[in-house]
Amino acid sequence: MALGKPDPRYTHSRRAQANFRLALKVALVFTGVLWSIFIIDTVFGLRLGRFGLRPGSTMGLIGVFTAPLLHANFQHILSNTLPLFISLTATLYLYPNAAIRVIPTIWVGSGVLAWLIGRPSLHYGASGLIYGLLAFVFMSGILRRDMRSVSVSLLVGFLYGSM
Repeated sequence: MALGKPDPRYTHSRRAQANFRLALKVALVFTGVLWSIFIIDTVFGLRLGRFGLRPGSTMGLIGVFTAPLLHANFQHILSNTLPLFISLTATLYLYPNAAIRVIPTIWVGSGVLAWLIGRPSLHYGASGLIYGLLAFVFMSGILRRDMRSVSVSLLVGFLYGSM
Protein backbone atom coordinates (compact mmCIF):
# COMPACT_ATOMS: atom_id res chain seq x y z
CA MET A 1 0.00 0.00 0.00
CA ALA A 2 1.43 3.34 -1.03
CA LEU A 3 0.76 6.34 1.13
CA GLY A 4 -0.26 9.48 -0.73
CA LYS A 5 1.47 12.80 -0.42
CA PRO A 6 -0.71 15.82 0.33
CA ASP A 7 -1.50 18.24 -2.47
CA PRO A 8 1.07 21.08 -2.17
CA ARG A 9 -1.44 23.56 -3.61
CA TYR A 10 -3.57 23.02 -0.50
CA THR A 11 -0.84 22.58 2.10
CA HIS A 12 0.77 25.89 1.10
CA SER A 13 -2.52 27.78 0.81
CA ARG A 14 -3.63 30.49 3.19
CA ARG A 15 -6.61 28.36 4.20
CA ALA A 16 -4.43 25.42 5.25
CA GLN A 17 -2.11 27.73 7.17
CA ALA A 18 -5.06 29.37 8.93
CA ASN A 19 -6.48 25.94 9.81
CA PHE A 20 -3.12 24.87 11.22
CA ARG A 21 -2.82 28.04 13.32
CA LEU A 22 -6.36 27.48 14.65
CA ALA A 23 -5.56 23.86 15.53
CA LEU A 24 -2.39 25.02 17.33
CA LYS A 25 -4.33 27.66 19.28
CA VAL A 26 -7.06 25.25 20.38
CA ALA A 27 -4.47 22.66 21.45
CA LEU A 28 -2.47 25.33 23.27
CA VAL A 29 -5.55 26.61 25.11
CA PHE A 30 -6.57 23.09 26.13
CA THR A 31 -3.04 22.32 27.34
CA GLY A 32 -3.07 25.63 29.21
CA VAL A 33 -6.33 24.63 30.91
CA LEU A 34 -4.75 21.36 32.07
CA TRP A 35 -1.74 23.21 33.47
CA SER A 36 -3.98 25.82 35.12
CA ILE A 37 -6.00 23.10 36.84
CA PHE A 38 -2.79 21.40 37.99
CA ILE A 39 -1.24 24.63 39.29
CA ILE A 40 -4.42 25.76 41.08
CA ASP A 41 -4.80 22.33 42.64
CA THR A 42 -1.16 22.31 43.78
CA VAL A 43 -1.09 25.88 45.11
CA PHE A 44 -4.39 25.73 46.98
CA GLY A 45 -4.22 22.08 48.01
CA LEU A 46 -7.66 21.30 46.63
CA ARG A 47 -6.93 17.58 46.25
CA LEU A 48 -8.81 17.40 42.95
CA GLY A 49 -7.43 13.92 42.41
CA ARG A 50 -10.36 12.64 44.43
CA PHE A 51 -12.49 13.34 41.34
CA GLY A 52 -10.51 10.82 39.33
CA LEU A 53 -11.96 7.67 37.86
CA ARG A 54 -12.71 4.74 40.18
CA PRO A 55 -13.50 1.63 38.11
CA GLY A 56 -16.70 -0.19 39.00
CA SER A 57 -17.79 2.47 41.50
CA THR A 58 -20.88 4.56 40.96
CA MET A 59 -19.16 7.48 42.68
CA GLY A 60 -16.19 6.97 40.37
CA LEU A 61 -18.25 7.62 37.24
CA ILE A 62 -17.55 11.35 37.56
CA GLY A 63 -13.99 10.47 36.59
CA VAL A 64 -15.15 9.52 33.09
CA PHE A 65 -15.42 13.27 32.50
CA THR A 66 -12.86 14.68 34.95
CA ALA A 67 -9.95 12.22 34.89
CA PRO A 68 -8.26 13.58 31.71
CA LEU A 69 -8.10 17.02 33.36
CA LEU A 70 -6.32 15.79 36.50
CA HIS A 71 -2.69 14.78 37.00
CA ALA A 72 -0.88 13.24 39.95
CA ASN A 73 2.30 15.34 39.96
CA PHE A 74 4.59 17.53 37.90
CA GLN A 75 6.24 14.59 36.12
CA HIS A 76 2.84 13.17 35.19
CA ILE A 77 1.52 16.36 33.58
CA LEU A 78 4.88 17.06 31.97
CA SER A 79 4.95 13.64 30.30
CA ASN A 80 1.39 14.15 28.97
CA THR A 81 1.80 17.72 27.73
CA LEU A 82 3.77 17.34 24.49
CA PRO A 83 2.05 14.16 23.23
CA LEU A 84 -1.36 15.64 23.97
CA PHE A 85 -0.49 18.94 22.31
CA ILE A 86 0.80 17.23 19.15
CA SER A 87 -1.95 14.61 18.89
CA LEU A 88 -4.69 17.18 19.50
CA THR A 89 -3.17 19.57 16.95
CA ALA A 90 -2.86 16.76 14.41
CA THR A 91 -6.46 15.64 14.92
CA LEU A 92 -7.84 19.17 14.67
CA TYR A 93 -5.73 20.10 11.64
CA LEU A 94 -5.83 16.89 9.61
CA TYR A 95 -9.48 15.98 10.33
CA PRO A 96 -11.29 19.16 11.45
CA ASN A 97 -14.80 17.94 10.60
CA ALA A 98 -14.34 14.57 12.25
CA ALA A 99 -12.58 16.07 15.29
CA ILE A 100 -15.83 17.61 16.51
CA ARG A 101 -17.27 14.11 16.99
CA VAL A 102 -14.09 12.13 17.58
CA ILE A 103 -12.58 14.07 20.51
CA PRO A 104 -15.66 13.83 22.79
CA THR A 105 -16.18 10.20 21.77
CA ILE A 106 -12.58 9.30 22.64
CA TRP A 107 -12.76 11.31 25.88
CA VAL A 108 -15.90 9.55 27.11
CA GLY A 109 -15.14 6.20 25.47
CA SER A 110 -11.71 5.84 27.04
CA GLY A 111 -13.17 6.83 30.42
CA VAL A 112 -16.01 4.32 30.19
CA LEU A 113 -13.60 1.59 29.08
CA ALA A 114 -11.29 2.34 32.01
CA TRP A 115 -14.31 2.36 34.36
CA LEU A 116 -15.41 -1.03 33.05
CA ILE A 117 -12.07 -2.86 32.95
CA GLY A 118 -9.61 -0.75 34.95
CA ARG A 119 -7.84 -2.09 37.99
CA PRO A 120 -9.51 -1.11 41.28
CA SER A 121 -7.64 2.09 42.10
CA LEU A 122 -7.86 5.80 41.36
CA HIS A 123 -7.14 6.70 37.72
CA TYR A 124 -6.44 10.13 36.26
CA GLY A 125 -4.47 11.75 33.47
CA ALA A 126 -4.86 12.29 29.75
CA SER A 127 -3.21 9.04 28.60
CA GLY A 128 -6.46 7.48 27.39
CA LEU A 129 -7.24 10.60 25.39
CA ILE A 130 -3.72 10.70 23.92
CA TYR A 131 -3.70 7.05 22.88
CA GLY A 132 -7.21 7.39 21.45
CA LEU A 133 -6.27 10.44 19.39
CA LEU A 134 -3.11 8.74 18.14
CA ALA A 135 -5.05 5.62 17.18
CA PHE A 136 -7.62 7.76 15.35
CA VAL A 137 -5.00 9.75 13.43
CA PHE A 138 -3.03 6.59 12.61
CA MET A 139 -6.03 4.54 11.44
CA SER A 140 -7.45 7.49 9.51
CA GLY A 141 -4.08 7.90 7.84
CA ILE A 142 -4.00 4.23 6.87
CA LEU A 143 -7.60 4.24 5.61
CA ARG A 144 -7.18 7.50 3.71
CA ARG A 145 -3.59 6.67 2.72
CA ASP A 146 -2.34 9.94 4.18
CA MET A 147 1.40 9.98 4.89
CA ARG A 148 1.14 12.98 7.25
CA SER A 149 -1.29 11.22 9.59
CA VAL A 150 0.70 8.01 9.76
CA SER A 151 3.97 9.91 10.28
CA VAL A 152 2.64 12.12 13.07
CA SER A 153 1.07 9.25 14.98
CA LEU A 154 4.15 7.04 14.69
CA LEU A 155 6.40 9.89 15.85
CA VAL A 156 4.22 10.81 18.83
CA GLY A 157 3.62 7.16 19.69
CA PHE A 158 7.36 6.54 19.67
CA LEU A 159 8.14 9.61 21.77
CA TYR A 160 5.28 9.08 24.21
CA GLY A 161 5.78 5.34 24.48
CA SER A 162 9.41 5.82 25.44
CA MET A 163 8.61 8.17 28.36
